[in-house]
Amino acid sequence: MEKQLKVLMLNGSPRENGNIALAFREMEQVFEENGVAYENILLGRMDVRGCIACETCRKNGKCVFNDVVNELAVKFEEADGLVIGSPVYYGSANGTIMSALQRLFYSTHFDKSLKVGASVVSARRSGCTATFDELNKFFTLCNMPVATSQYWNNIYGWEPGEGSVDDEGRQVMRVLARNMTFLMKSIALGKQEIGLPKEETPRVWTNFTR
Repeated sequence: MEKQLKVLMLNGSPRENGNIALAFREMEQVFEENGVAYENILLGRMDVRGCIACETCRKNGKCVFNDVVNELAVKFEEADGLVIGSPVYYGSANGTIMSALQRLFYSTHFDKSLKVGASVVSARRSGCTATFDELNKFFTLCNMPVATSQYWNNIYGWEPGEGSVDDEGRQVMRVLARNMTFLMKSIALGKQEIGLPKEETPRVWTNFTR
């Protein structure tokens, strides 16, 4: 029996029905049509502190702060894809989701290779591409393919739900979800047929000071 694909969706907006939620709903519609399971978690209202570089996670395999980040770690490990969304705040991603992502990616030691990542950004006017690049850096550090669409994954709106009149942005989200689904299915098939790419060991680490 074919394994059902799973996507974890992290909404960094504090607005339950904001424009990131609207963009996610466009994607969810496509996931449902293709039999992809998804879980949508609203992070923007949670109290998530930043990393303190204590390195405890190196010893016990999880973050020293036992909050939602450790809960997300389990879900992330099981998922085939990860969608992260954020409104633009001062040309950057929401601070809550950045704190969560920094701790999530640093404290988890499982192999993230070939899990498919996608970033979604909303703004009133500008800052989308800078935030889009900022979020994609988490994926490109971990051998995670990045799903793209026919335009950058942006949707525009100021008031909650105002993105509903951004017809292009909504279409971009649907195309993104279809491309993400195709990538996840192709990777699953590739794992069965040809296996994963060869890993180079040992991993080389270089500091600029030595």
